[in-house]
Amino acid sequence: MFELRTHLETIFSHPNAAFPHLKSIFSHLRTIFPHLMDQFLSFILKMHATRSTHLDFSEFRHSSTLPARQHCAILKEKWGVQMFAMRRTQFAKWALLLLALVLTSNFLLYHSSFSSIIIPEESVWVVSGSLLDLALVAPLLLLAAFRLTAKQFIGLIASGIILARLLIPSSYIEPFSGLVYAAIGLEVLVIAAEAALIFFLCYHFPKILRSIKNQEESPLFTLFPATFAVVKPNPLVSVVLSEALVVYYAFFSWKKRAPDTPYTVSLHKNTSAIAFYIMLIHAIIIETIGLHWFLHEKSLMLSMILLILNIYSVLYFLAEIQVIRLNPLTVKDGSVQLSLGLSKRMTFHLDSIESIRWGEPAKKDALEFIANDIETGEPQLVINFKAPQKATLFYGRTKEVSQIALKVDNPEKLKNLLEQ
Repeated sequence: MFELRTHLETIFSHPNAAFPHLKSIFSHLRTIFPHLMDQFLSFILKMHATRSTHLDFSEFRHSSTLPARQHCAILKEKWGVQMFAMRRTQFAKWALLLLALVLTSNFLLYHSSFSSIIIPEESVWVVSGSLLDLALVAPLLLLAAFRLTAKQFIGLIASGIILARLLIPSSYIEPFSGLVYAAIGLEVLVIAAEAALIFFLCYHFPKILRSIKNQEESPLFTLFPATFAVVKPNPLVSVVLSEALVVYYAFFSWKKRAPDTPYTVSLHKNTSAIAFYIMLIHAIIIETIGLHWFLHEKSLMLSMILLILNIYSVLYFLAEIQVIRLNPLTVKDGSVQLSLGLSKRMTFHLDSIESIRWGEPAKKDALEFIANDIETGEPQLVINFKAPQKATLFYGRTKEVSQIALKVDNPEKLKNLLEQ
């Protein structure tokens, strides 16, 4: 606790050194509260759950417990599918610091012992300033820190107004009730539009299912194209389809056998990837029993939330195991289907390959198809493309890649398939 206080004092006395000390504080918190920090990392993984992360988790992985270390590894792999991609600028970090300052100052303005002294009788201008902070300044700071679309920015403005309604006492914000109702109405319209989109997807589900059954490929590769043939591509639809894949592989794929044909090469059999996921599932189950029993007496709601998150974690890892097993690298009819779990997959033609380099290191921006192991594996071959190819990441996000790195169980078999 003394070290935490030292880091906090350093942050306030030397702002330029704030972020390294914030990392140290995070590490100390995980040491003191390992189970709660594991749950926090699990929550972030599910909410945003790819490689293009701009945050460095390597310092935490070496000092944390096993579940936290695995969550960090998956976060580092999957951050590219997050809804907001952080900008690679120094000002982005300062924008987050300023955002925290704006939110904290507005909270203390209305919920501290000094509120009655600070807020004058004519509070209209003070409340106007808070509305301006939460509805405009805060979204602009988020825009400076993250890459946002126009739709997301408008949604943040409406959310800021609603947050102001929750933060500011009703006696102060009553003159602005019309603005609050307008923001709530906008959010309701957005939710209604998304609900209508989900209903439209469910209406066309039988047609989509027939299309998938008529194809020989795995649902991992056919679900998205079959859906987007009848439904316009949308981030919400991609999220629903990704969760549908989790449910399918976690519950309905256990009777299927892993393909073992002259056209397939597995990526996981010479690694401990499957055993590692099984070990994680056991750890989560044991931790859930103890933590749920402990928190049930303290806070029923918190215990139920953590229980739901842990159940989803187990289902996700079960689906990950099945996807890795049932979807090996396939070279057939002049095209290559390649995947590694739910997080990344791609299909490309052999004609699009510019060069294949064996035993050479990959570039930093190369998309790696290397099964998770106790130690980070080195790629056996690197494939360069003539033109960027589209890879599909978790939640249906796409990424243009010019190079991929692979590690397979039978390199000679893959070499023969690629040469053909």
